[in-house]
Amino acid sequence: MAAKLPAKLEEVGEVRLETDILIIGAGNAGCYAAIEAKRRRPDLRVTLMEKAHIDRSGCLASGMDAINTYIKKNETVENLVRWSRAQAGGLLREDLTITMAELLNQAIEEWEEWGLPIKKDENGEYLARGRWDIAIQGSEMKVILAEKVREYGCEVLNRVVATNYLLDGDRVIGAMGFGVRDGKFYIIKAGATIVATGGAAGLYKPYTNDGVDSHHQIWYCPFNVGTGYAMGIRAGAEMTTFEMRWCAVRTKDFNGPIDTISVGYKAPMINAKGEKILAERYAHMGGDASPRFVRANAPMEEWLAGRGPCYVDTRHMTPEQVKTLKIDYLNERPSFVLFLAARGQDITREPIEVYGSDPYIVGGHTASGYWIDVKRATTLPGLFACGDVAGGVPNKFVGGCAAEGMLAARGAIEYLESLADRGQVDESLVAAEKARVYAPAIRQVREGDGVIPREMEERLQRLMDEYAGGVHQFYRMNRERLEYALKHLAILKDQTRYLVAHDLHELMEAHEIIDRLDVAEVLVHHLLFREETRWPGWQNRVDFPERDDTRFDCFVNSRRNPQTGEIEVFTRPYEQIIPGDRYRP
Repeated sequence: MAAKLPAKLEEVGEVRLETDILIIGAGNAGCYAAIEAKRRRPDLRVTLMEKAHIDRSGCLASGMDAINTYIKKNETVENLVRWSRAQAGGLLREDLTITMAELLNQAIEEWEEWGLPIKKDENGEYLARGRWDIAIQGSEMKVILAEKVREYGCEVLNRVVATNYLLDGDRVIGAMGFGVRDGKFYIIKAGATIVATGGAAGLYKPYTNDGVDSHHQIWYCPFNVGTGYAMGIRAGAEMTTFEMRWCAVRTKDFNGPIDTISVGYKAPMINAKGEKILAERYAHMGGDASPRFVRANAPMEEWLAGRGPCYVDTRHMTPEQVKTLKIDYLNERPSFVLFLAARGQDITREPIEVYGSDPYIVGGHTASGYWIDVKRATTLPGLFACGDVAGGVPNKFVGGCAAEGMLAARGAIEYLESLADRGQVDESLVAAEKARVYAPAIRQVREGDGVIPREMEERLQRLMDEYAGGVHQFYRMNRERLEYALKHLAILKDQTRYLVAHDLHELMEAHEIIDRLDVAEVLVHHLLFREETRWPGWQNRVDFPERDDTRFDCFVNSRRNPQTGEIEVFTRPYEQIIPGDRYRP
């Protein structure tokens, strides 16, 4: 049973820990970082801080049916970089992508050794589901990974929510947070810290939210709310490419994956007239193999032109293929099979309707996140980033996030071994953070009324949807709408002083909305700064509809001043390592 909310700060118990490497977030990347750290230095104390439970946390909680990047025979690291670069509209960190790709296969093959079932073809090779994809039966893949973390002797703190870094100047020396079950305040001092908290969902109103409990029936893991980004933003870390949002084509009214159908079963996207949209209108960009932002934008263009709704055409599939497809879904999104059954939909007669998702900030798919170096060190000394929270490497997906976790662990160990001292805890900062964390709970006890997190979340999502290019605006935005969004984000941020929490779970939700507001603010600044349309579907500026290579063939980065709260936005140059046309695979 969860502890009661405190009526005053003096009632809050404290847990003080010291570790060698603290990993915030025990998802895929965090687990791989922990395993890599322990096998390189078994003597180190490695601690994972996880707000859920490691067995079913992060994006892999409910499993996967495919690994989307694996370098097969006859492919190379260079080919992967070229393909990913073209998919990202010519903009990624090539140095980071190369180092990730060099470890990509090792991570996946180790997973198989630990028990992950990977399908094989008649030659004993991994079963291909596309140029880079391989098919797996991954319903238990997270459980397998969690068990391996325990085997290596890592310490796992389940149900502990991270709220801010522990700082000595601008140096990160650990993190603070609170227990969702025990209600205690955690102060964890560490020699090196790795953030692996995932991306940000819930910034925008999803199309499935129609005022009922489908509120979080979304593409991305709803528990990933951008906390890792927000902690870095508040501490003054440099962030990159937030404006490259991830918007995916999904099954309408359910939010099921489409690549399983379109890539795995070669089902073309068609409009209401039966025209093959990608093959006929986007042949110059690769047709059905067009970059994902093109595929996200295509249904929007059809709706705007009066040719919606749109579908993936499954009417060519055989009964045996339909059966196999449903088995694939049982590995990743089992409720989609129930959804089809509930509607009595025979997909060999009636195609599956598709639409765009709400936008996300997720560095495993696009390039949004912390600005890091090849060792995965952020711009804050002592802090490393990996997985969805790390920027610069789009299309790393499951295998790439795992590889990046290994790289972050190696970087953290090297940093740890170079330390002359481990820094000093500033007790005044600890006291201030403790007061900030429990304020919504104490306010509820003292005043008995206020704004609950769900109310503020829905206001944020509608604001972002309508003024910052949400799916209900077909991802379109302009300067005036974005400036409106910034103005009203500031109002919402001011109103966080009225947030109340009735229990520890709602206290967690209060901090989730505070974190989302910080991420949304930085995102809108990035969207405003990039006065071009580089990724139609992910970032459509109707007032700047063309790509502008003279001004924006570069990274857009930002940094918030921790003292003033002012956000500085600036650019960093593109550095090409792999030769070739950056817009072609």
